[in-house]
Amino acid sequence: MAFYRPDSAMQAQLKGLLDRLAAERRPGLHNSVAISWVRYDCSDPTPGSGSGAGWSDQRILFPASVVKLVYALAAEAWLQRDLLPEADELRRAMRDMIADSSNDATSLVLDLLTGTTSGPSLLGESWQTWQQQRHLVNDWLQGLGWEELEKVNCCQKTWGDGPYGRERDFYGAGLGNRNALTTAATARLLESVMTDALVSPLACKRLRQLLSRSIDLMQRKADPENQVDGFLGEGLPVGSRLWSKAGWMSQARHDAAWWSLQGGRPMLLVVFTQGRERANDTTLLPAIARELSKL
Repeated sequence: MAFYRPDSAMQAQLKGLLDRLAAERRPGLHNSVAISWVRYDCSDPTPGSGSGAGWSDQRILFPASVVKLVYALAAEAWLQRDLLPEADELRRAMRDMIADSSNDATSLVLDLLTGTTSGPSLLGESWQTWQQQRHLVNDWLQGLGWEELEKVNCCQKTWGDGPYGRERDFYGAGLGNRNALTTAATARLLESVMTDALVSPLACKRLRQLLSRSIDLMQRKADPENQVDGFLGEGLPVGSRLWSKAGWMSQARHDAAWWSLQGGRPMLLVVFTQGRERANDTTLLPAIARELSKL
């Protein structure tokens, strides 16, 4: 069961949009994109109150930097349960991880969440213990009992050049232990932030402050890595309010966004794309958001 009410009209609209975008010199689009799309009937929705549609929304994909949303949520959950001490350096790292998508900050946050550190290869009991600890975020996700989270994997740091030492060992043969998410899982987690669910309302407010993006053109020009241009936020009209976390690497371009138009009701949209062609397509995600925001 989806965490929203499936809407057949929205499903038809979503398929029609993909058909049109594929016809615009994007062959194979249907097989290289996954989408979760939810609309809400009021300005202050509750969890599970939206109507929605999906496209390959249960497909397991490498999430790139979108996984940082999971780690930020986990950090607030750990703080709420007194598993982490409140500290300025943790807050600084969380801000840089979400607002600026810093990989270095993400490394510290995951170390604090799991009690692990990077370094040379380990052997024996030390290696087994390290691996068990690194799965603590996964254990927390599975403990939520959400169907959307059954097959996800959120245990790896994010990298520029790639992992080394014990981090590379942990990826396993053929990189089989890479991070993995679906758009459905990502959408439900983002909904929980925006509706004060899963962690306390105060914690959700802090997370929303980190996720908030400006779509003002001048502010975007001042920050070339704004996580708006080339992503869903670029397709929104002036005056929209946006909260989002993007992910981009050589084989993927993703975004998870919640927005409300001026005087309008909220909308949740998560789009993952796969392959070098999609990763380099800076117009696809804005086009999807532009069209769906009109419906």
